Amino acid sequence: MNITFPDGNVRQFEAGITGLEIAKSISEGLARNALGVIVNGIAYDVSRPIMEDASLRIITWNDDEGKEIFWHSTAHLMAEALESLYPGVKFGIGPPIEAGFYYDIDLPEGTKISSEDLPKIEEKMRELVKANNEYKRIEIDWDNAVAYFKEKGDEYKLELLDGLKDSEITFYTQGNFTDLCRGTHVPSTGFIKFPKLLSVAGAYWRGDSSRKQLTRIYGIAFPKKDLLEEFLKQREEAEKRDHKKLGRELKLFMINPMVGGGLPVWLPNGTTVRRTLEAFLRDEQKKRGYQEVITPHLGNLELYKTSGHYPYYAESQYPPMKIEEEEYLLKPMNCPHHHQVYSSEPRSYKDLPVRLAEFGTVYRYEQSGELSGLSRVRGFTQDDAHIYCMQDQLKDEIKNVIELTQKVFTTFGMEVTTRLSFRDDNTEKYGGDIELWERAQKEIKEVADEMELSYFIGEGEAAFYGPKIDFIVRDAIGRKWQLGTVQVDYVMPERFQLEYTGADNQKHRPVIIHRAPFGSMERFMSILIEHYAGNFPFWLAPVQVSVLPITDALNGVASDLAEKLKSLNYRVHFDGRSEKVQRKIAESEQKKIPYCLIIGKREAENGQVALRKHGEGDKGAMAIEDVLEMFAGESKV
Repeated sequence: MNITFPDGNVRQFEAGITGLEIAKSISEGLARNALGVIVNGIAYDVSRPIMEDASLRIITWNDDEGKEIFWHSTAHLMAEALESLYPGVKFGIGPPIEAGFYYDIDLPEGTKISSEDLPKIEEKMRELVKANNEYKRIEIDWDNAVAYFKEKGDEYKLELLDGLKDSEITFYTQGNFTDLCRGTHVPSTGFIKFPKLLSVAGAYWRGDSSRKQLTRIYGIAFPKKDLLEEFLKQREEAEKRDHKKLGRELKLFMINPMVGGGLPVWLPNGTTVRRTLEAFLRDEQKKRGYQEVITPHLGNLELYKTSGHYPYYAESQYPPMKIEEEEYLLKPMNCPHHHQVYSSEPRSYKDLPVRLAEFGTVYRYEQSGELSGLSRVRGFTQDDAHIYCMQDQLKDEIKNVIELTQKVFTTFGMEVTTRLSFRDDNTEKYGGDIELWERAQKEIKEVADEMELSYFIGEGEAAFYGPKIDFIVRDAIGRKWQLGTVQVDYVMPERFQLEYTGADNQKHRPVIIHRAPFGSMERFMSILIEHYAGNFPFWLAPVQVSVLPITDALNGVASDLAEKLKSLNYRVHFDGRSEKVQRKIAESEQKKIPYCLIIGKREAENGQVALRKHGEGDKGAMAIEDVLEMFAGESKV
């Protein structure tokens, strides 16, 4: 049979050869590091026979899929340890996540697991690593699978099997543990050299608050000790930078139960930062010909039925509300409203492109257990825009949007990688004509190539109405976050019958580009707080400078300077309290104010200030004119 490798090279092998044997034919080193193989887009264990012509990619730890396989396998390793330590434990689901894995478990009556128990479970896991038991894939028919879990009395696996009657059923076993699982797994437990359990939480079965609450254990694992140490160091640093902690300390936002979970209230400091971000983006959008609109916080249910957001996203939306025989929905998306703006007047090809922008607040229902500060909320504001253009304008408009998005992330010193998020073969997930999808995906890829973007393709990551470009940024401590998106949409113009009159005097459909560089102001702010550890750059800081007189007699001079700075639109804190200046300096440092201007008798006489920079300390005496020149330079974005 013919095996095609990622570089296009084709080699012939006997049918039935395994991925591991193919890896060995390339090099012994690759075989030692192979965690799985991708065969015609499907993940295989390296021990699984390949029976027909296929494209093949060998997966190692360096691949994202390799980490998923590694962490999924570690979830099974932890489950084996738990079954040994807590006989009678039952297992829900145990997937890999962005960094590590979790497993939801139902412990025997009267048994609890806390963080103090994690070292004991880890020790058992290390014992099982040394046993180096093979992960074995077992194909089994549905009836026998049900019989197995009935005998074990595991109602969770039986419920999962209920949804798999028409699917291929596989078990995985290692040592004395067997689980219902699609796979894929590493060859043996010996690969998982350095497991680490991180935390314990509660989680409702299948995310349903009316169901039983299970115990969720989070963990991670690495093939090398230095990788684990690096992760733990990063985790410790992340805890110091936690936006929830810094948000309280810097008085940026609050979550108040009287207002409601997942509904953040922006405090004056946080509002200042947010408005500054908005002003930055508004300025960039104005340069690029965007027009700003404002749309309501709710809309007629028919609007979202037309768009397909309802019932497609029904589970993540609040229930419709009935008002005077009509049903309304809290706005889950801004785009249907923008389409109404576009269609509110006749459009000619001479009018296009039309670029509509809005900082629009939307609402999504999130389980209370999933809410987290600003990063996972129920009400959030998107820096949304929709561009309505002709087909021959599409590429230039996509390029313009990509340049804007790159400008945003470059401004904040964030390294960016790009994912082209395309559809997969699951047709139920997507709307619209397949030919239009293929056209859009082709055009997106052409733009990425022409702009020489560093990108990878994520199959199955598209939105339901079109392919998209997702921007993944790396923050100051190396964590990756998916932020801005650019989506090409041929579906909504059809659903909403959007038109323009072409040069041929005929009606045509525009193409829509959806874009949001920040994504959500709330989530972006949570990332930005942690990226800067609360030490915002001068132009963005909620308070930019504190003016501190050394004695009460100098309050007048200091107050005049503070007022002068305010008149120049700087955000100033004047501290005229009868306190020692060292205490005032310490409080300014705690508030992470970028600069302190200290005025003593000598400085007042010489038209100077003693300058201190946050985190760096005393910078010596400086003329006020020089300080203003420095501030003007640091105010430029």
